[in-house]
Amino acid sequence: MSMRGRTIAYWSVTLLLAAAITLSGIGQLMQVGGNLELVTNLGYPVYIMTILGIWKLLGVIAIVVPGLPRLKEWAYAGIFFLMSSASLSHIFAHDYGDHGFNVILPLAYALLSILSWALRPKNRILSGGGEINASLTYQH
Repeated sequence: MSMRGRTIAYWSVTLLLAAAITLSGIGQLMQVGGNLELVTNLGYPVYIMTILGIWKLLGVIAIVVPGLPRLKEWAYAGIFFLMSSASLSHIFAHDYGDHGFNVILPLAYALLSILSWALRPKNRILSGGGEINASLTYQH
């Protein structure tokens, strides 16, 4: 993939992720769009929506603003764990939604976070051990 193509792919995926997580976070903070029912159906207390909404918005800010590569790593990890945990919560509660929507949507957001992280430009990569070295081999 060309550098220009990679940049376009990165920003397309990242902005889609940022928009989705922002809307989700705002929905949780405002307790609209079925968020209250989703949380209570899973057995979580209502106040968790405030906590999750704030963390989602802070994560989006960390991913989108320039600089702060270590914070970006934490934000990507946080979004991935948050979204995969949401999916698992729905599975464990047998709350799949129509056609598995309650499981599939958070997994799609987790996938977007992985794609955004993998496509990020070099100036957004944590140097000094933040990358996995594919050439490392297991030695006895």
